Amino acid sequence: MCETPGLRSCLGIWTNNSNPGSETLHMATYMSKTSAIYHIVINTIYRKKTIDEKNKKELYKYIYGIIQNNSSTLLRINGIGNHIHILLDLHPSISLATLVQKIKQSSSRWLRENPNFPLFEGWGKEYFAFSYHQSQIPTVKQYIINQEEHHRFHPFEEELQNFCKENGIEWNDFLLT
Repeated sequence: MCETPGLRSCLGIWTNNSNPGSETLHMATYMSKTSAIYHIVINTIYRKKTIDEKNKKELYKYIYGIIQNNSSTLLRINGIGNHIHILLDLHPSISLATLVQKIKQSSSRWLRENPNFPLFEGWGKEYFAFSYHQSQIPTVKQYIINQEEHHRFHPFEEELQNFCKENGIEWNDFLLT
């Protein structure tokens, strides 16, 4: 418990009393440390392949800006014509739902106005997000990098079903729009 004589100490202030009369106040530096690593999957509406392969990096740069403007850190992004994968470290000042909403709303508007994405109709209503430990980042990054190769053999719906199963989420075919 903080008592009055030590109150300054409880507030993170300490003094140098070795030289009476020349008291110097110092604020202790306290910083919260967080690690909120999320792998986010966002699909196009009805999973239509509307993200043009040759222009997708333009979309990724745009999404990078949204993430950066919300004080979060993009670790990796990639995808194919009907969905994207985003690995990021979420800043504690923003909720996951809010950031995903900003990504979907802003990029949807941008995609519709961009002549390089003439087929884009919108994002699906849902998104999927899974949390990971720092030690798992290299594995998840590699998975995201290899999206094109992975989807030569595995359809998107199978991928999501596996993610849900691995993370204890009950699969329901109505999860996708």
